Amino acid sequence: MTVLKAAWLNDPGAQAVCRMLEDAGHSAFFVGGCVRNALIGAEVSDLDLSTDARPERIMALAEREGFKAVPTGLEHGTVTIVIDGQPFEITTFRRDVATDGRRATVAFADTIDADAHRRDFTMNALYADPRGIIHDPLDGLPDLRAGHVRFIDDPGQRIREDYLRILRFFRFHAWFGDEAAGLDAEGLAACAAHAEGLESLSKERIGHEMLRLLAAPDPAPSISAMAQSGILARVLAGADAMILPVLVHLENEVGLTPDRILRLAAIGGEGVGDALRLRKVDARRRERLRDAALGDWSTAELGYRLGREDGAKALVLRQAAIGQPVDESLLIQLETGSEQVFPIKAADLQPGVQGPALGDALRRLERDWIDSGFRLTRDALLKKV
Repeated sequence: MTVLKAAWLNDPGAQAVCRMLEDAGHSAFFVGGCVRNALIGAEVSDLDLSTDARPERIMALAEREGFKAVPTGLEHGTVTIVIDGQPFEITTFRRDVATDGRRATVAFADTIDADAHRRDFTMNALYADPRGIIHDPLDGLPDLRAGHVRFIDDPGQRIREDYLRILRFFRFHAWFGDEAAGLDAEGLAACAAHAEGLESLSKERIGHEMLRLLAAPDPAPSISAMAQSGILARVLAGADAMILPVLVHLENEVGLTPDRILRLAAIGGEGVGDALRLRKVDARRRERLRDAALGDWSTAELGYRLGREDGAKALVLRQAAIGQPVDESLLIQLETGSEQVFPIKAADLQPGVQGPALGDALRRLERDWIDSGFRLTRDALLKKV
């Protein structure tokens, strides 16, 4: 018997929800990410529960206890109970009745076993009762411990139920997989065989999943497998996985935290902002990092133009692209550039210079100042006007 040790198990709100269900004769189990992550010592953000109680019953019990209940997804059996500002999502055991590759029609079920078989990966079909005892109907615990991301039952069937599971397969390997063991061969083959189904998904869903994958400590092996299986080209035409492992290595050497937008800049691609429905701010930042890294700015100018943080990221991307290390001298140049302040303001050139000529003059003087290694003084620059 495996017993989970997690601080959130003793959370008063969580235990109150479980007591509410169990005192009424129903089961109560924590499920999914909170159980999986707690078992491997990863951060837990949300507490999700599963029960045999029907949604209307959950709503009635919550009202009786004086808890706030929000019908967040009654058609799918989900009710969110809020206690002292903390949400607990409770979902009735379910089984899929019909699927179309994007969404499912579900029927309520009465057992953990039925509920477990409709989930995607074995490591996500782990349940913990309020006392922390683990219930593992599909042998997900050995897979979790081995870093083996394995589809439940037939991989092809799981994928046909929701084609986003193709991308989830690679994301989960990036976050929880054992790189030495590699990706599950049967799962990878099924993903490649059903890759056309990705075209039925919205760009928003694809983009959200890709960004979550790229935020992993080392997404390079998963992205490489996506490229080799033809899946990367389907979701992002023109993308290339070649320099990503070098980038991740240099990130670690320099001490940069994982940056999904920087990594997105590293893999390239055509029409990335639209293909992944990026937020405008993220699309602009990606383009700026990539253009700066692959452009002709000096290392010092990277620091001046982008600042210390993004300048370092553009530098790391540049060095990854040419397969060179980031040595100390480059970091010193970057730091020097980031500390510079252009000594000329528009008012210094007025009223003698006006209109478009003013902008042209400022850009020319700034260029001269940068090319001088930031040594030209304000007076020396003004003499050039």
